[in-house]
Amino acid sequence: MLCLRRRRGLLRGGWPGVLCDACAEWGHLVGEITIDKRAVEGMSDAELVAWMNETNEGYRLRRETAALWVGVMRVLDMQGPPMTVRGLFYGLEMLGLVQKSEAGYRRADAQILQMRRRGVLPFWAITDGTRFVRKPDTFGNLGAFFHRGAEAYRRALWDTQRAHVEVWCEKDAVSGVLYSVTSPWDVPLYVCRGYPSETLVFNAAEALKATGKENYVYYFGDLDPSGWDISENLVRKLGDFGAPFDFMRVAVHPWRVDAWGLPTRPAKPKDTRAKGWDRPCVEVDAIPANQLRDLCEGVITRHVDTAELAAVRQAEELERNTLRVVAGQYES
Repeated sequence: MLCLRRRRGLLRGGWPGVLCDACAEWGHLVGEITIDKRAVEGMSDAELVAWMNETNEGYRLRRETAALWVGVMRVLDMQGPPMTVRGLFYGLEMLGLVQKSEAGYRRADAQILQMRRRGVLPFWAITDGTRFVRKPDTFGNLGAFFHRGAEAYRRALWDTQRAHVEVWCEKDAVSGVLYSVTSPWDVPLYVCRGYPSETLVFNAAEALKATGKENYVYYFGDLDPSGWDISENLVRKLGDFGAPFDFMRVAVHPWRVDAWGLPTRPAKPKDTRAKGWDRPCVEVDAIPANQLRDLCEGVITRHVDTAELAAVRQAEELERNTLRVVAGQYES
C-alpha cells in the first residue's frame, strides 16, 4: 500500500502536522512516502519498478518510462505532496530525466497523468489551483449541520496575536502548495494571476487598514521582468490606497538561483520589460515544493506568539466539544 503523508490541520499543541489518508497515521514529515510501510527513500530503483509493474495491472514498463516514473516518486518524496506538474517537471529536469523544453514538460505531464490513472499516484498528490467548483454547503438535517460545524470549527488564530500576516503569489500554479501552509495557519492567501486587478488590491488595502495591527505582506513570484514588476506594482497600489504594511518578496530572489541551483530560462521574447534585464529568469515553480512550504511557514511563524496560540487551541477544542454535544442531541 502506498502512503503519502500530506499536510492537513493542526497537531496537538496547535502546530501544523501531516496525516496519511491511507493509514491515518500522524507525523511531522511532509512528503514521507512509504510502500507497505517501507520508506521509498530506502528502496532501490529496481524495487520501485517491480512495485509499479505490479500496481500497473502487471504491465511491464519500458526502461525509459520506468526511469521517469521512479524519478517522479523520488521528487515527490524529496519535496512532499501536493506538487504542481510544473514543479515535478523541474525536479525531473534537474535529475536529467527530461529536457528543459516544452516538449520535456509535455512528456512529464503525460507520464504523471498515466501514473495517476493507473493507480501508482493518488490524484490529490498533484495540485491544480486554476479550476474549482462553486456549490453552497447543504445538509440533510440539523444533526448533520452541527456535526460538520464541529469538525470545521476553528477559532480565529490571529485575533490575539500582535500582527496581521498575509501571503500573496503571482500565479495559480503554486497556490495549492502555499495553501497547504497558509490554511492551517489561518493566513489569507491572495492569488494575483499576473497583475492583480484594481478591485482585488483595493479590497485588500481596505482589509489591511481595518486590522489595527502591524501588517506584513509576503510575496512569492517569478524572477523575470514582468514577475518583478508585478510585485512592485502591488506595493505601489496598496500604498496608493492608503494601506499601512511592511512588504517582503520571499521568492524568487536573484541570490537563490545559484545558491539553490535553480533551473533558469530565457526572458520571454514578447515581454516588453525585458530590455535591460540583466538577471537570470526563474519561475517560482522551479523552487522545490518543500522549500516553498518551508519559506512560507518561516515568514508566518516568526509572528506567532506560542503562548497565545496554545490558549486559542485549548479554547477551540472545548468549544468544538460543545458543538459535538449539541450535534448529538439531533441524532435520530
